[in-house]
Amino acid sequence: MKTELSIIKGVHPGLILERELKKRHLPKGRFAIELEEYPQTLVSITKGKRRMNTNLALKIEKALGIDEGYFMTLQVFYDIKELKRKQYKLHPDFTKLRSILFWDTKMENIDWERQKNSVIKRVFERGNVIEKNEIIRFYGIECVNKILKMNG
Repeated sequence: MKTELSIIKGVHPGLILERELKKRHLPKGRFAIELEEYPQTLVSITKGKRRMNTNLALKIEKALGIDEGYFMTLQVFYDIKELKRKQYKLHPDFTKLRSILFWDTKMENIDWERQKNSVIKRVFERGNVIEKNEIIRFYGIECVNKILKMNG
């Protein structure tokens, strides 16, 4: 059985904070002021546009009764995922995929590993031969066949 951390590993800590504040019916602005932080700072973090810092993470964890280090652990896992994505270009060759296939998002923002089921399904429903071949090259024929059979 997966732990909560293994499930959300690589997710920006701001998105988890956003979920937690909604669950507790806490407005971001008021919560930020209670922490003696600027509301804009908290909003930027919850939108994933700003990193969580240690000082703020400790304040949030104390205020919400969350284990110390939780948000910084998430931040580290997110940073690792982003660094790997940039260093190793963990995505298919974009020159072989039409952006119209992913009209609802930017291809650079897709988590190609976590969303592989949706990506494979979409490309094989709407893609051309070149796009299908690139997805097969990227994921491997076994993976593609397995996912297509599951969704078949």
